Amino acid sequence: MESVITIFLLLLAAYTGVGLLFGLYFFFKGAAQIDPVISDSKWTVRLLLIPGSIGLWPLLLAKLIIKVKA
Repeated sequence: MESVITIFLLLLAAYTGVGLLFGLYFFFKGAAQIDPVISDSKWTVRLLLIPGSIGLWPLLLAKLIIKVKA
């Protein structure tokens, strides 16, 4: 049972690590690609998007890919 918990925690850490990297990209460039109005906002507003982008990075990445292709 310990190995199952260890594997789960490693997968959770990997998901969060990728989410943190994506969150930083989203903070600097990605948010403005999805919503151009956010580029005029203060950096503190975009800073509030980082926790959500860490958790929802697969959805936001899909939106970015669709937006770039269009």
